[in-house]
Amino acid sequence: MSKLSIALDEYLKVRRALGYKLHAQGRQLRQFVEFADRAGADFVTPELALKWAVQSTKVQPIWRARRLGMVRQFARHCSAADHRTVVPSPDLLPYQYRRPAPYIYRDEQITRLLEAAQRLPSHMGLRSHTYTTLLGLYVATGMRCNEALQLDRDDVDLIDGVVTVRNAKFGKSRYVPLHRTAKLALQRYAAHRDRICRRPTSPSFFLSERGTRLSQAAVEDTFVKLSCEIGLRRNGDSRGPRIHDLRHRFATATLLRWYRRGDDVEQHLPELSTYIGHARVIDTYWYLTSTPELLHYALRRVERSGLGC
Repeated sequence: MSKLSIALDEYLKVRRALGYKLHAQGRQLRQFVEFADRAGADFVTPELALKWAVQSTKVQPIWRARRLGMVRQFARHCSAADHRTVVPSPDLLPYQYRRPAPYIYRDEQITRLLEAAQRLPSHMGLRSHTYTTLLGLYVATGMRCNEALQLDRDDVDLIDGVVTVRNAKFGKSRYVPLHRTAKLALQRYAAHRDRICRRPTSPSFFLSERGTRLSQAAVEDTFVKLSCEIGLRRNGDSRGPRIHDLRHRFATATLLRWYRRGDDVEQHLPELSTYIGHARVIDTYWYLTSTPELLHYALRRVERSGLGC
């Protein structure tokens, strides 16, 4: 095993102990170390990192910059033990990240999406119920796509109406209280699921018709087809409204409800941040400028408080 391979094992162990999963980054850095080994290098240099980051001509500039960024973080770790290591400058592949504007679904679009899910073909009569309930849960809670797919039956308290999200982003877990209507929808789904699939092969709360856990790829593929059916996308579109935008809709709808009710939004922001699983409240502040109406409310509040003077 090369020196860089040993250093990478130590780096990933430390970072994962801090709560970072680093699945994709770990695979990418393995590829970098293999690239370095083939080049006969046992320490990181800017030239080596840059050559690896740009070796694929088929990826967009942002991905090259991210590949270089992964090596930069790894190089900082290596530099503590090997003085020959030179941390690459981010200026080698400059890229200004722009967070994409969220797509905010209208109520009628949500209704049409759920109605389309109810019409999904199903051999056993479970698929349409699974997708309708799953999409409804995203709308009602703002959960991340994979958070709902990783739920086991024991994670869903159908009596008190509380979902336990375990080991989510950054290794965090949280409780997600449900609205009464969401709890009733999950109860109906669970009863229907258990009548149809008596011997599932997975403890997952949401099941495929084979009794297995749904994959994120399958859910996203089905979502795209439903989106095309109701006119949110055109057939063949590679971009368009995403499942993740249902999370944006939940956050902005919550903030708008607080503003319209006259609540102190800044006081409630930590509650929203905790509920949707943000690691930092500052990440939730971004939603205050995500739509024109929210920006209008935020500016009015600043003007009344005198903070803009």
